[in-house]
Amino acid sequence: MKKPLVLLTNDDGIFAPGLYALHQAISEVAEVAVVAPDTERSAAGHAITIANPLRVSSFEKNGSFFGHAVNGTPADCVKIAYYSILERKPDAVISGINFGSNTGINVLYSGTVSAATEANILGIPSFAVSLTTYTNPNFKPAADFSVRLLRHILENKLPEGTFLNVNVPNVAHESELAGVKVTRQGKSKYKDNYDRRTDPRKHVYYWLTGYKLDADEEDDVDDVAISKGYISVTPLQYDMTAYETLDTLKKWTFD
Repeated sequence: MKKPLVLLTNDDGIFAPGLYALHQAISEVAEVAVVAPDTERSAAGHAITIANPLRVSSFEKNGSFFGHAVNGTPADCVKIAYYSILERKPDAVISGINFGSNTGINVLYSGTVSAATEANILGIPSFAVSLTTYTNPNFKPAADFSVRLLRHILENKLPEGTFLNVNVPNVAHESELAGVKVTRQGKSKYKDNYDRRTDPRKHVYYWLTGYKLDADEEDDVDDVAISKGYISVTPLQYDMTAYETLDTLKKWTFD
């Protein structure tokens, strides 16, 4: 029986250890193709490249071909893989494993989530997966869960227009996880600050800093579930229409 073809991408760059861990795990159950940015593209959102050419190069790891590196965004990588690089349509797309969580309002900025969004727009089942730490990462539990989730998606499908956003707590061993919780996207956002600095030539520049504000307390919210040791699985959609507001707006007089 022919193995499913799974496209892997990310926003941390093709050299990222999270992508490599995902590749090792998914390769056990599927044929894998990697098309990822040639450098870090974190917080690229759903940007695509239209004013400059995209350049694709082969990337080797441990002396062997690993995948294609693209000088573009995560969404670019999915599009060019689908239209120009792959010989057949992938059965699924997985974006990750991201270094750091993608929850709350942050999903709007995330290149990781946007790659999964682009796959869904193209009609390909997809999910984004992130490890909720920036220090001492252990990608194995997230990689192992990705294998299980991939099997579920291939067997059960997802509703049209829906993809998944997964966040996995950073634990030393999978047994330390509290379980898996299906969640909704929270409202947590960042308190932004621009650190004003001066370079050696006395030119002023600014560096974005800040911290996350916890805006939710309900157990079925992504950040809350993660804080309690659960893997968070959030169904998302690219249709951002506020349907509950349609009838209200129709009553307005615009003339």
